[in-house]
Amino acid sequence: QVQLVESGGGSVQAGGSLRLSCAVSGTTGLIGCMAWFRQAPGKEREGVAMIYAGGGSTYYADSVKGRFTISQDNAKNTLLLQMISLKPEDTAIYYCAAAYGGSWPSQPLNTMGYSSWGQGTQVTVSS
Repeated sequence: QVQLVESGGGSVQAGGSLRLSCAVSGTTGLIGCMAWFRQAPGKEREGVAMIYAGGGSTYYADSVKGRFTISQDNAKNTLLLQMISLKPEDTAIYYCAAAYGGSWPSQPLNTMGYSSWGQGTQVTVSS
């Protein structure tokens, strides 16, 4: 298991940018893929972006394609999410998560596939 700690959230105006970080510690060698999820008030948690540990392939939700970029800094054991052109509907608590195993997940952004979660960081986008 790993421990995940998010940071970098904040308040921005629509059209602005933020970069979220997730510090990863523990048995990182068992991670198959990592992802960012978000949860807005009154809504279910939804997947935003996933990165496969074995090669760096990525997968994005349609709602963020072209605006969000997920990446990993292996030297620093950090997962990143660069967000540009932010919209008010991006307002949510953002969580990073890790899944274990070596294969590409059949449902890359299904919460059920992830067993380690951070505590979340708030992102607020005002119009």
